[in-house]
Amino acid sequence: MTRLRGADVAGATAAIQQALAGRPVQPPQQPGGDETGRAGLIVPRRLGDVLQSLRTERARFADQPAARRHQPGPTEEDGRFRSRSFRGAAGALAYKLYVPADHAGRELALVMMLHGCTQDPDDFARGTRMNRLADEFGIIVAYPHQPRSANAQGCWNWFDPRHQRRGAGEPAALAGLAQELAAEFGIDRARVFVAGLSAGGAMADVLSSTYPDIFAAAGIHSGLAHGAASDVMSAFAAMKGNAKPISRATGSGARQIIFHGTADATVHPSNGGTLFARASAGHGALGELTTDVVVNGRHVTRTLVGPAHGPATTEYWLVQGAGHAWSGGDEAGSFADASGPDASREMIRFFLET
Repeated sequence: MTRLRGADVAGATAAIQQALAGRPVQPPQQPGGDETGRAGLIVPRRLGDVLQSLRTERARFADQPAARRHQPGPTEEDGRFRSRSFRGAAGALAYKLYVPADHAGRELALVMMLHGCTQDPDDFARGTRMNRLADEFGIIVAYPHQPRSANAQGCWNWFDPRHQRRGAGEPAALAGLAQELAAEFGIDRARVFVAGLSAGGAMADVLSSTYPDIFAAAGIHSGLAHGAASDVMSAFAAMKGNAKPISRATGSGARQIIFHGTADATVHPSNGGTLFARASAGHGALGELTTDVVVNGRHVTRTLVGPAHGPATTEYWLVQGAGHAWSGGDEAGSFADASGPDASREMIRFFLET
């Protein structure tokens, strides 16, 4: 199999954008079970499977009535949800920031929300409803924006070795933003958290692994483990459930709460299991408790790992029948499913447990 580089990567991402926009990609077939894409690229058929699942998921949410997809929310004019920018040694980030109306005098927390591919901060805020919880619990919420200039689909580059380590690339920029906001609002390090969906969830795990001194806990929804891929082709393989072998954690990283749907056709559910296994191992030998419950009509298997006294170090929610979408979200946003447990509320509950 030919590895993607240079112009080939550009061809692949262009084909992906074309598919996400609803224009089918039908390159001529080549011998050996592969397909030839743009720029002479050799693309395995599993890429076509991934594109089809993304088109199906996005079309389902696009079919929602317009009144549901465009519900009003906080605007930049009211001063509570506004556009800002950050510039650090590792690069610049544009982001949206939500500040609770009554934040003065409260013990605040910070949650950094990392959107998935093809999403943006406003869309992600609508779908997760995290701003509503911000008012309730006293949370500053930051939504960094990944521009198309950095990734053709607007994905965080979790699969690129340049963005998988401490002190460089996107992880360094995101960690720098978190530190700046924590200092600005006087937030204790123990109350700084990160959460994300899909590619955003994968980048949240990168931050959890590389900056556990900055992020006290991470919420990973429909994501993949740090190190599951090292290039475009291995990223697609990991998304289909054929990830690279992941080494067990050697130190105590950030606490993690993980959500994944059993019917996720975009990021295979096995990735949630891999995240859980590694996060659990990273905290040593601890007790484990598994319960089966029905939440909002969805069967859920919930597994907790932690000490006899104190908060869980790892929590894993496997949601039966759920697809590639934020559980319990608002379908006014993309990739959000109103059915099932409220992932946003459960993440905040997990983050704030002491």
